[in-house]
Amino acid sequence: MAFERAEYLERIQKTKERMEQRGIELLLIVDPANMNYLTGYDGWSFYVPQTVVLAIDEPEPLWIGRKMDVRAAHATTFLKHENVIGYPDDYVQAVTKHPFDYVGDIIVERGWDTRVIGVEMDSYYFTATCFFSLQYKLPDARFQDAGALVNWVRSVKSENEIRYMRQAARILENVMQTAFDSVEPGVRQCDAAARIYYSQISGTPEYGGDYPAIVPMMPTGEGTSTPHLTWTDQPFVKGEATILELAGCRRRYHCPQARTVFLGKPPQKLADAANWVVEGLHAALDVVKPGIVCEDVEAAWRECVAKYGLTKDSRIGYSTGLNYPPDWGEHTMSLRPGDHTELEPNMCFHMILGIWMDDWGLEISETFRVTESGAECFANVPPELVVKD
Repeated sequence: MAFERAEYLERIQKTKERMEQRGIELLLIVDPANMNYLTGYDGWSFYVPQTVVLAIDEPEPLWIGRKMDVRAAHATTFLKHENVIGYPDDYVQAVTKHPFDYVGDIIVERGWDTRVIGVEMDSYYFTATCFFSLQYKLPDARFQDAGALVNWVRSVKSENEIRYMRQAARILENVMQTAFDSVEPGVRQCDAAARIYYSQISGTPEYGGDYPAIVPMMPTGEGTSTPHLTWTDQPFVKGEATILELAGCRRRYHCPQARTVFLGKPPQKLADAANWVVEGLHAALDVVKPGIVCEDVEAAWRECVAKYGLTKDSRIGYSTGLNYPPDWGEHTMSLRPGDHTELEPNMCFHMILGIWMDDWGLEISETFRVTESGAECFANVPPELVVKD
């Protein structure tokens, strides 16, 4: 397990306190990151339905998943064997029944079928059919959208979690250097991506890396005008920029970062914009401290770059840490106007400052934690436009 049993129990207790505030008696956790957070479960099994069931009056939750994944639950969680339950394989992608029919039957057997049941309705891996199956099996239950209840418990990291994020940062530093070295005229984008993947997984001599929740983002040339392109088999070209949005990942904890590389002498508009973005980045980091709210960080950035005529319609950051594909964000706080969440020590954010124009763009970002006195950036990679002339 990545953590001691006591830390998992503390997380469960904090989750139960939030359940009680919401009037939830039974919580169905389907987000793989939240399942990991509360039990330690770690397996690539989220492509089929699975859940952690947390009853407010039980000391341990249940893990319910595909029978062939039961041993993975025994290997990675702190749960007692009797609290790990596998459904038969004929429930998988069946026409006449569904895995959440099985979950519903377990809830009935435990006498929990008339409770207020919270469900993570907006999770990537919880489909409409999952919910319809629960409604059919549990007609006397009262369902409530639990939303990001567990995600908010995760928003303040323990010292052990911070340790993994620092290790992810050490991996990221190697990854970024590999990426900088690989972006060269004539090198195929796919070959650079392969080297980046190797660096992400091999990690450092002290510890290996995990697969990040997001694949390498590597838009190049005119593709830099948009953020979420990956790679092709075309070569990098002198006279063009490439955006690198990458991450180190350790025990599912992420340290993402973005940098922009230019092959040759960059046009003045790009060089100027990069300088302005970096100035805005420092202005935003300088205001970070406990007690301010998320929108204050964004306001510091916006006011700094406004004098250069720069604007950014999208948020400039979000909470990050433990996660699985397809996202390393936690789906809670955002650094944007209107978010009045108060910063607390050991909250962690990816502040990503992207400027995307008609046919060019750039990104420079930092992952940082809130400390008692300010912001601590995890990775030591200079925030600047990387020029390879």
